[in-house]
Amino acid sequence: MLVLFETAAGFAIFKVLDESKLQQVDSLYKEFETPEKANRIVKLKHFEKFQDTTEALAAATALVEGKLGKSLKKVLKKVVAKEAHEQLAISDAKLGGVIKDKLDLTCVHSPAVAELMRCIRGQMESLISGLPPREMSAMSLGLAHSLSRYKLKFSPDKVDTMIVQAISLLDDLDKELNNYIMRCREWYGWHFPELGKVITDNLAYCRTIRTVGDRTNVASTDLSEILPEEVEAEVKLAAEISMGTEVSEQDIANIQHLCDQVIEISEYRAQLYDYLKNRMMAIAPNLTVMVGELVGARLISHAGSLLNLAKHPASTVQILGAEKALFRALKTRKDTPKYGLIYHASLVGQTTAKNKGKISRMLAAKTALAIRYDALGEDTNTEMGAENRAKLEARLRQLEDKGIRRISGTGKAMAKAEKYQHKSEVRIYDPSGDSTIPSTSKKRKIEEVEEEEEALPVTPVVKSKKSKKEPELEEVETTDTPKKKKKKKDKTEEVMLKEEEEEVVVTEVCEDSF
Repeated sequence: MLVLFETAAGFAIFKVLDESKLQQVDSLYKEFETPEKANRIVKLKHFEKFQDTTEALAAATALVEGKLGKSLKKVLKKVVAKEAHEQLAISDAKLGGVIKDKLDLTCVHSPAVAELMRCIRGQMESLISGLPPREMSAMSLGLAHSLSRYKLKFSPDKVDTMIVQAISLLDDLDKELNNYIMRCREWYGWHFPELGKVITDNLAYCRTIRTVGDRTNVASTDLSEILPEEVEAEVKLAAEISMGTEVSEQDIANIQHLCDQVIEISEYRAQLYDYLKNRMMAIAPNLTVMVGELVGARLISHAGSLLNLAKHPASTVQILGAEKALFRALKTRKDTPKYGLIYHASLVGQTTAKNKGKISRMLAAKTALAIRYDALGEDTNTEMGAENRAKLEARLRQLEDKGIRRISGTGKAMAKAEKYQHKSEVRIYDPSGDSTIPSTSKKRKIEEVEEEEEALPVTPVVKSKKSKKEPELEEVETTDTPKKKKKKKDKTEEVMLKEEEEEVVVTEVCEDSF
């Protein structure tokens, strides 16, 4: 059996003298405790030294990628092809498959071979003659540096490192700006407290302080380039009646220096944002179309790289950034979060609270497709992202406008909702309750009493004194009323007789039936 051993100085081919020792994997290291014992197991057959660092780097890169380099192919043809019947022990199974396909050599890779390689590396100085330890360490260090530079320069998934660094710096700048502006407002507020209420924009506030300085200079300073006319007039009016304390010129100079820092950082932040936007459109255009450059950059930064983000499923993309809430919900057996960083996307932001979960789930599914298209696809256009975003916007409009659909009948028919009309009752104030004096007259009270008496049942009243003028009318009335009463009594008697006759007939019929 032959052994292919790679070093920083070149390729070495060893001949295994005693193959029976390889069967005892656990005790194989005992056979390599001393150089004499190691020479009894393996023997150096050929050593191909690299000419320079460039050749060493090319050979190492080919081995890392599992390819057959020119120098290795040359060694195998020169040495191993003469003994084609021998097996070749290698440390990489993928490289063994390539060698078998191209050179038709039998390659072996097993735990015993891995242990043999480790033992040979321990006694490498004694087994490979002509290589002093100092030269070997210098070659190893030079190859390590060259290989690291090559990986950083040509690695395809390292391009998005700029995006990760840019979005992290942008977040740091926002925090620092917030602290600086808060300190500036509090500091200058002792001298001119009314200015903070009049000017709400932070950048305009700092530029105003930088231009004016002491509040006594406001009246003679032109602020038209910084503020609108109405705000400028308010500032000048507030400066005349300000209740702030007097400060020295040195204090004003320090405050103005702080304002300079705020203005410079704000300008650099705007420049950095433009750079981030351009890099995102170049590296992940479809992701940028779906969720925007800031949210897309934060997703890439959270995952580590665009390629790592492409390996995540849509469900992970949806809650990326809410890991703490997710594990807390799993621990307490409560509802898991519906969204993480993707919550700040414009599509989720313009949705009502009821539909945020649905939209975030659909957006995460389409975003996962866009990420994989950007990371693994060859095209760099934004057609896929624009098409998926249009579908999501249509679905969003459908969710917002549909309301309640009818359960029975045709499912496509929309439930008819009546047009809402605002009906409000206008109540007029009653001023009668303001006065304690009764507003109705005595005559009105007498009329109300008479109406109540008419509503009560009529009782016969016997009058002792009759007027002489109307005796006949009273007699007519008295004669008419008893006649009506008699007629009513006659009718009731007839009805009672008829009911008694019917009852008698019914009883006779019942007796006949029994």
